Amino acid sequence: MPCALYLLAMAIFAMGTSEFMLAGLVPDIAADLGVDIADTGLLTSAFAVGMAVGAPLMAALARNRPVRASLLVFVLVFLAAHIAGAVTGEFPVLMATRVVAALANAGFLAVAMTAATGLVPGDRRGRALAILLSGTTMATIAGVPGGALLGAVFGWRITFWAVALLCVPAAIGVLTGIPARTRDADNRDLGLAAELTVLTRPRLLAVMLLGALVNAATFGAFTFLAPLVTDRSGLGGLWVPVALVLFGAGSFAGVTVAGRLSDARPGVVVAVAGPLLCAGWFATAVSADRPPVLLALVFVQGALSFALGSTLIARVLHEAAAAPAMGGSYATAALNIGAVVGPLVAAFALGTRLGALGPVVSSGVLVATALLVILCCRAVLAGDAAVAPVR
Repeated sequence: MPCALYLLAMAIFAMGTSEFMLAGLVPDIAADLGVDIADTGLLTSAFAVGMAVGAPLMAALARNRPVRASLLVFVLVFLAAHIAGAVTGEFPVLMATRVVAALANAGFLAVAMTAATGLVPGDRRGRALAILLSGTTMATIAGVPGGALLGAVFGWRITFWAVALLCVPAAIGVLTGIPARTRDADNRDLGLAAELTVLTRPRLLAVMLLGALVNAATFGAFTFLAPLVTDRSGLGGLWVPVALVLFGAGSFAGVTVAGRLSDARPGVVVAVAGPLLCAGWFATAVSADRPPVLLALVFVQGALSFALGSTLIARVLHEAAAAPAMGGSYATAALNIGAVVGPLVAAFALGTRLGALGPVVSSGVLVATALLVILCCRAVLAGDAAVAPVR
């Protein structure tokens, strides 16, 4: 696979670390800036909303510009936002930096998805996307625990400086590793309206919905994994990073294996991983009071979540092939709509009688809903994909 893919994954590792790292920093930020913990939690929501809204917006702005230049600008804006966040003493300014960082992240990911699939032959696009998304999974394995450790030892601001520092080699990698070329002539000839028209296609809407539902289940369970580990299993707080690393390691394994199968046999991945993932979330709820079983299931669920999720996102790109400049933004939007909805659903479930079991039960319901959508949309999903660019 081209070296440029791994350079893009490095940048996504830095951005993924930033997206998830606030989970362990909220109390320190609240105390330092003198705001409520609940208000500080809005920093995570602002980032997710910025990602969902920013993906199509940033992709539209960058659609007729050189790919390398667009990626470089997004990385540098992301870097600057974290420097500003590290030095500010005002919560509104910090909130604004998170929104700006989210827009830059969304634009980078949208353009990077399109660029990644353009670097390889058509029959290897799923594997290319898996390499790209491995940056996110590595962020959950190493970036988030590392950021939490840095924050605990040196304060929350050092984590913002660390992310900014990670952006420097990422920017150099983009500058030296991504070909200096613009999008092809077909892409430039396509008008924005024509590419937006692709969103009316039932197959594309169906796979976007499926991707959003599965990602909502993933983020909902991941966000509230800590109370499940400490409240239901009886493990100490030090086991929370262990569970997060296990989930991240499983996600890396899942996205790696699925990347080799999603091009040739996407239906098999969905048919096998979907029911297993659904059953696994309910099994996690049932087995939460048995720590060894719970930790094993955390790894398995991470693998299944990202195997199924990355396959569905690859299908979004496939179905959006008629929108070559905007297709990556559709995939990014599906991912981040799930990232917004999932924790909201899980938070509601956490406040019910289920307590700490609520988030994983809600994740099982979300995946079951996705499977029901697949059954209801079999005729649509079985049709031929229209991949020819719209003139």
